[in-house]
Amino acid sequence: MSKTLESPRNHQTLQIIKSAITSRLLLLSLILLWRTLIDPYDTSSPLDPNCLSTDHQQQERHVIQFPRIGSAIEDSIVWDGVYFVRIAQCGYEYEQTYAFLPLLPACVVLLSRTVLVPLVSVIGHRAVLALAGYLVNNVAFVLAAVYFYRVSVIILKDPEAAFQASILFCFNPASIFYSSIYTESLYALLSLGGLYYLISGASNVAVLWFALSGCARSNGVLNAGYLCFQTMHQAYDAVFLQKRAHLAVKVLIVGALRCICIFIPFIAYQAYGYYNICHGHSLDEMRPWCKAKIPLLYSYIQSHYWGVGFLRYFQLKQLPNFLLASPILSLAVCSVLHYMRSQPEIFFSLGFRASNGEKRPPAASPLSLDRVPESDSSHLKEKSSAKMQGRGSRGSKGIIMYSWMNMIH
Repeated sequence: MSKTLESPRNHQTLQIIKSAITSRLLLLSLILLWRTLIDPYDTSSPLDPNCLSTDHQQQERHVIQFPRIGSAIEDSIVWDGVYFVRIAQCGYEYEQTYAFLPLLPACVVLLSRTVLVPLVSVIGHRAVLALAGYLVNNVAFVLAAVYFYRVSVIILKDPEAAFQASILFCFNPASIFYSSIYTESLYALLSLGGLYYLISGASNVAVLWFALSGCARSNGVLNAGYLCFQTMHQAYDAVFLQKRAHLAVKVLIVGALRCICIFIPFIAYQAYGYYNICHGHSLDEMRPWCKAKIPLLYSYIQSHYWGVGFLRYFQLKQLPNFLLASPILSLAVCSVLHYMRSQPEIFFSLGFRASNGEKRPPAASPLSLDRVPESDSSHLKEKSSAKMQGRGSRGSKGIIMYSWMNMIH
């Protein structure tokens, strides 16, 4: 195909990549600027005691070439970043560190021991770990923006609207978390990627991405809800439309197995924590959560050390934070209400009462997204506008579930 016939969607993807990179560079520049003008509120960055385990105490003893650069990078390790860098440096030493799941520290360790290993003698080991964390999260954000666009194209059936939404995502109000040593970028990438593959028909690939999202953040297990929703509709179709009960049983079994696969990483992580903290101790020496019928380390840590729990955040002292989030929350609520009013039957029936034509739009393949000829772009827009009055339940479900995921996140 001639370069003059380049797909508009490919062009929009490149624009999104450029916007995502630009937004990251702009944000990192602002971070550096404000750190030079204002002293940071969090002062935990200098805390760097020796690792408890002798296996992790082999720190570099040679002279660092540029200690001031290394020190400047280490000064940026604040809030949750302190825990992630510490885990990458020393492993899981204390009970409270198990609140931070292992995918980000694992990526940091891998990058620091391969691509960035020459920099250890230049800026120091801990600075390299921090640099690896920044690199992982900012690259993940750029990829997440691309998957955000791909998902939006399928759901909205309007490439232009999807493009505008993706640009807004690149400059979203929570950008600081997506460029710091946090798990937001990895979680967004894996969740959006899993959702893209799910609605593209690659369910097994989606399961893998969703399972990995559960290695980044605990709420990754909620991504199993997408598969549960899909399974319910497939079982409904098998029983009431196709009149094949045995097919419904098969669908339910496959759906259950896929959901279990998504839960396995988080369950394995809980078992790992139980083995390290509880195994081999007498009943009197065990921590309180070890004695529970279902010993959940994660929920105990969140409650015991940080007072986090169901509805505990809803306190009067948190009112300023709710006011800060009110613009985005208002947009999300208004969007849901607008859809509810425009498609009440589909909304309140969770898509079960959608017509058969609405339920089964053609699934886009991963390759076809980037190979739409330019001559077809106007046809796509006409087709998308014609479907606005009866948008498919698959797209409807995607919009509702996607909004739900982002509000939780």
